[in-house]
Amino acid sequence: MTINKPRSRFAPSPTGEPHVGNMRTAIFTWLFCRHYGGEFILRIEDTDQARKQDGALESIINGLRWLGLDWDEGPETGGSHGPYFQSERLELYQNASNILIENNWAYKCYCTPEELTEMRQNQQKQKLPPQYDRRCRNADTSDKAAKNLPYVIRFKIPENIDTIVVDDLIRGRVEFQNTLLDDFVLLKSDGFPTYHLANVVDDHEMEISHVLRAEEWLSSTPKHLLLYKAFGYTPPAFAHLPMILGNDKSKLSKRHGATSILEYQTNGYLPDAMLNFLVLLGWSLDDKTEIFSLENLINVFTIERIGKSPSIFNTEKLNWMNSQYIKTSSDNYITSAITTILSDYCETNMIELETPITQDAITTVLDILKERIKTINPEEMWPVCNFFFETPEPNEQQRLLVKSKASLSSEIYEEAINTINSIDDFTEEKIEISLRKLLEKYECKPRDLFGTIRIAITGKEVSPPLFITFEILGKTRSIERMQRFTKYLSVAT
Repeated sequence: MTINKPRSRFAPSPTGEPHVGNMRTAIFTWLFCRHYGGEFILRIEDTDQARKQDGALESIINGLRWLGLDWDEGPETGGSHGPYFQSERLELYQNASNILIENNWAYKCYCTPEELTEMRQNQQKQKLPPQYDRRCRNADTSDKAAKNLPYVIRFKIPENIDTIVVDDLIRGRVEFQNTLLDDFVLLKSDGFPTYHLANVVDDHEMEISHVLRAEEWLSSTPKHLLLYKAFGYTPPAFAHLPMILGNDKSKLSKRHGATSILEYQTNGYLPDAMLNFLVLLGWSLDDKTEIFSLENLINVFTIERIGKSPSIFNTEKLNWMNSQYIKTSSDNYITSAITTILSDYCETNMIELETPITQDAITTVLDILKERIKTINPEEMWPVCNFFFETPEPNEQQRLLVKSKASLSSEIYEEAINTINSIDDFTEEKIEISLRKLLEKYECKPRDLFGTIRIAITGKEVSPPLFITFEILGKTRSIERMQRFTKYLSVAT
């Protein structure tokens, strides 16, 4: 496929939070434009005034920026093809619909909502497909016009065409029967266009060469091709992207987990990992490569590698991928992010800290965190590292666990404290050598001594390796915690 500097657009509606399906469309379109040195346009389709939500536009822009997607034309950027809000282009659509009426491609429909409801009910009784019956298409409506009654403008589906062919860049040749199309609405009674009219007019006026959009719009493409024909426009190339499904193979929805891209940001996913994961929902380079840099994606991304089949949104796979990005991210970047997140978390939850959370402190535990977390969500991170910052207190279950280690005497535990105190070079290696000598001396089981010490200094039965934990805590804090725990040991034995 020969493509020369394409112009393509991402055209979301500000009717809610930007969900992952929309954002994958944005990513594919952006990568397509960047691969071929083209222009990526952001256009806001805000003509559905009833469903428009406050804050939705900001969420869309924040979601794009979080993923690292910039735009060459659009809101806050400008450009020579604006305005980039459809609500500011109403005159353009109204003029276009009038041109279609003048050229006998459209007509005014004065049917009331009650008449349309009755029409659909009658069609249901007769088991007919729900379509407008074209009663206003050839009717004399001059009396209604004289009374200034409200009307919509409908497209006049031509009757001399049997089949409409869509040559899709992903799905190939797709045929639609013209008889299945009804005279759809172009302009609503409030003067606002429908999606069909607005997107065709705007794509032409903005010189869009390629349209990448969701599979659900494939069935509307015949209508759009007829509109291009009616206007005498050259249609863009179309690529309809495969659906994203949940693990149960139904359409991805809230019941499968978070669907807004901003929820994933809040829940501790890294933008590079999220972008990488979404790209692989429908596109692949080969059957083995899974981790890509953004530069690499731009170099290798082509529409030919997009599949037709639906993709499964696998949260476990996303978690794995995010953990890989955490491990390989710049230490400065990840340390700064974790410091801010955990500081805010502790402040919000009024957690009393023994040691303040600073970048230096996080740096000391960074390797431990990187190996054990899948996200930088504080709910996941804090249990992994909290004992480095707050004084642990054993719970009843842990006290019973210590009590069950009957072979561990207070004498051995006290000598363990003295052993730790005697180590000058307080490193992981020296600590392990010294404590293992103590095991040999008393023929003590590692799980009894080390398990008890682990509870003493971390408040956990399972924690990062004991000896590196000692080194990070330091000799003074380690001994203080072991001494504090003596009272629980004496009760247990």
